[in-house]
Amino acid sequence: MKKVIAVLLIALTQLTFAQNEEKTIELNCYNKWAAKFEERGATEVADGIYTDVIITNRQGAQAKCFDGKAEVKNGKLMKVYVLLDDGNYDEVIKTWKNKSNDNVNIINGISKTMITVHNELINVLWVKKIKPKKSKPKKAAEPTDD
Repeated sequence: MKKVIAVLLIALTQLTFAQNEEKTIELNCYNKWAAKFEERGATEVADGIYTDVIITNRQGAQAKCFDGKAEVKNGKLMKVYVLLDDGNYDEVIKTWKNKSNDNVNIINGISKTMITVHNELINVLWVKKIKPKKSKPKKAAEPTDD
């Protein structure tokens, strides 16, 4: 009987831990932005230098989001810079796996994921390219006793 209770307690603990970990994954900054892009879509990112992007750095369930600058040429992401608190920009220089930083496409306002040798996942988000919220049909009034 004690073994059955012990097994049930272990299973319950693991289930609770899994649910808490799932909530953490849902709440990180990358997932929030990705959901917004998925919901609304984004306009095409034209060639140029953008000083209003967000650079995301994910590893496991953790994500960090930084303001930054990105250069786009021929529809591809060329360079990425993180905005420093003194107002200057620092180029993001990493050691990339399998040249994942080459030919980086931008689809629906989000760059293709670039992967570092330390398994960091890096994306650039063009948040100003998110399409406006879609209007919803207005509900009709309910009948009254008048």
